[in-house]
Amino acid sequence: MSDPFTISVVQAALDSAAEEMFEVLRKTAMSPIIYEVLDVGTGITAADGELVSSGAGIPSFVGVLDKSVKAILAKQGDRIAEGDVFLTNDPNFGGVTHLNDVVVAEPVFYDGACVAWVASIAHWGDIGGSTPGSMATDVTGIVAEGLRLPIVRLFDKGTRNAAVADIIASNSRLPDFVTGDLWAQVSAGRRAAGLIRALCARYGAATIRAAIEDAHDTGRARALQGLAALPRGSFDVEGPQDDGTVWKARITIAEDRFVVDLRDAPDQSNGPFNTCRDGALVACQILFKALTDPERYANAGSFSPLEVLTRPGSLFDPSPDAAHGYYFETRIRLIDMLWRGLVEKAGVDLPAGSFASIFGVVIAGTHPVTGRRYTMVEPQMGGWGATPERAGNDAMFSTNHGDTFNCPVEVAEARYGFEVLAKHLGEARPAPGERAGGRGVHTRYRMQGPAVMSAGFSHGTVPVWPLPGATEGGLNALILERDDAERPQPTFVSKLALRAGDEVEIATARGGNARARDGGPPREARSG
Repeated sequence: MSDPFTISVVQAALDSAAEEMFEVLRKTAMSPIIYEVLDVGTGITAADGELVSSGAGIPSFVGVLDKSVKAILAKQGDRIAEGDVFLTNDPNFGGVTHLNDVVVAEPVFYDGACVAWVASIAHWGDIGGSTPGSMATDVTGIVAEGLRLPIVRLFDKGTRNAAVADIIASNSRLPDFVTGDLWAQVSAGRRAAGLIRALCARYGAATIRAAIEDAHDTGRARALQGLAALPRGSFDVEGPQDDGTVWKARITIAEDRFVVDLRDAPDQSNGPFNTCRDGALVACQILFKALTDPERYANAGSFSPLEVLTRPGSLFDPSPDAAHGYYFETRIRLIDMLWRGLVEKAGVDLPAGSFASIFGVVIAGTHPVTGRRYTMVEPQMGGWGATPERAGNDAMFSTNHGDTFNCPVEVAEARYGFEVLAKHLGEARPAPGERAGGRGVHTRYRMQGPAVMSAGFSHGTVPVWPLPGATEGGLNALILERDDAERPQPTFVSKLALRAGDEVEIATARGGNARARDGGPPREARSG
C-alpha cells in the first residue's frame, strides 16, 4: 500500500488531468458556446465508471459523464479495447441530457488493463432536427430532435471510423463547427489519457487504483459529515409550475441516507420537456452536494448516501421515444422545488428562490456581412435569492450552470448576425425590513438580417419564491419588438421568424426577498 503522501500526490494529479482536459477543449473548440460560454464538462472515472475527478464547467454535466461511461460498459463490455473512442448523445444510451450535448469517452489502458476513463461533454450548435439549433418546442418524439448517437465507436482500436464523422457533419447545419468541436473533445481526452498513463508509469497502476479508492472514501466521509447537520425526517414538498400543474415529491433524511422520492411526478410530457432517470438523479446530486459538501471536491463517494426513486413513464423517467430538447428547464425546476421544500418544510438554512431558469436562447441565421451560417446558443444570468443577513447576488448563472460565462458583446457581434443594444441590471424591490433578492439582467438584440429563434424559460407566470414572510421575486420574460410594437412571447417558443430590424429583449427575474434578521431597514434597497 502506498503512503498517504503519494496517494495525495496522485489524487491531485488526477484532478489536474481533468483540468488540463478542460483547458484543451476550451482552447481548441470552434463554437463560442464552448470556448466563451464554457457549456462543457470534463471528467475522469475509474475503470468501472465511478467518478474520480472533474474539470470546471457545468455541474450537471459532470454528473453526466460517469453515467455515460457506465452505459458504454454495459453495452460494450469485454469488447472495449485500447485505442477505442466512443460517442453518445442519446438520453437512452448514456447521453443523459439532450441531443445537442455530445459525450466523447475513451478508456485508458496501461499494461493491457483499463485503469480509467476520460470523458467530456459539450453542447454542439446544431445536430439536425426540425429547426436550426436543434431545439424545437413543437416536437413530440426524440426522432424529430436531431441525429441520435446511441453509443458508437469513433475509433476502433485506434482506427478512425470516417463514416461516423461524415454522418455527423452531413446531419448538421454547421458541419465545420461540429467537426471542429468533435476533434477538440477527442484531443482533450487524449491529453488527459496521456497524463494518466504517465502517472501509471511513475507510480504503478496499483497506486492509481488505491488513490481512487481512497478519494471515494474521503468523498463519502465528507458527504456523511454534511448529512449529519441536516434535520431528520420525511418532508412532503411541492412546487407550482407555469403550466398550472403542481409537482410533488418526498424527501427523507436519515443518518446515512438522503432519499428523494419522485414517484408522484406527472406523467411524461408529449413535448420536449422530459428528463431521463439519470437526468433526475443529476438534479438531485446537485442539490445534495450543495447541502452536504459545497466545496469543489466531488467524486462518486460524494453522492453515495443519495437515493432517488422514480416512476417509469413519468416526467423524470420517460419512455425511450420521449423528447428531451428542453430537459434543462425540467431539471432546474426540480431543484427549485426541492430547494423550496427544504426551506419551508424542513427549516433548512438556504437562500430564497432564484430566477431558476437556464433561459436558453437560440438564434440562428446567416451573417449578413460574412455570409457564414451561425447559431447563437447562450444561457442567461439572473437574480439569486436573499438571506436574512444579506441581499441576493445579481446577475448570476443558475444552480445548474456553475462555471460558465456570458459571451462578450464583441465576440457576439462578430460571430452572429445581430447588434447587442443593451445589457443592464433590472430592479431590486424589497419591502421595508427586507433584504433584496438579486437583480436580473435585461439584454436587447437588434437583428441585422433574417433569423430563426428558439427559447425556453421558467418562472414566466409563477414568480420567484421568497423566504417565509417576505415578498416575492420577479418573472422571466422574452419580448419581440417589431414595428414599434412589443410582442411578449410564451415561455417556450421555436421557429420564430425574425426580420432585419427586429429587436429581442431577454429579461431575467430578480431573486426572492428575505426578512432581515434584525428587523431593521434593508441595507441593499437598490434600484437599477
